[in-house]
Amino acid sequence: MHLADFRVSVHDDLPADEVRLIDEGLGHANASAAPLHEVVPLSCFVRAASGAVVAGAVGRTWGACCELRQLWVAPAHRRRGLGSLLVRRFEERAASRGCRTFYLETFSFQAPDLYRLLGYEPRLVLHGFGGGIVKYLMVREAKVTKARIGTARRFPGYART
Repeated sequence: MHLADFRVSVHDDLPADEVRLIDEGLGHANASAAPLHEVVPLSCFVRAASGAVVAGAVGRTWGACCELRQLWVAPAHRRRGLGSLLVRRFEERAASRGCRTFYLETFSFQAPDLYRLLGYEPRLVLHGFGGGIVKYLMVREAKVTKARIGTARRFPGYART
């Protein structure tokens, strides 16, 4: 087939059947190219005494990397430290899985200041969104301490010399 044998259509919406086809095709291509079975979901929630969820963090880990995809705190419970608590607990669980690099995307109208306070640094800043909004890709690298580096796993019958 030649390029002239194809026809391109452009849409101002997302036709469901075509989008499904693209998602499935990309999913198959990605699965054959990378060990996506190693991607593990991660979530963390804060509940009120009633059991209702008032805040949550959702993301995933893959190898030594952890992506925080969503962080939300109900408006009535904001500015009480719940967001910081969630991010730290989320990171703790990810670290227990071996993660050392934590990353996220956020907009200027969301929580970039919170993430900066938690040690995240902007690695990519995108300008040009409506209303002067800016998008950030932020990263925090966990510090490896000497205790973590020097810790050896003991096995039965293993003697250090």
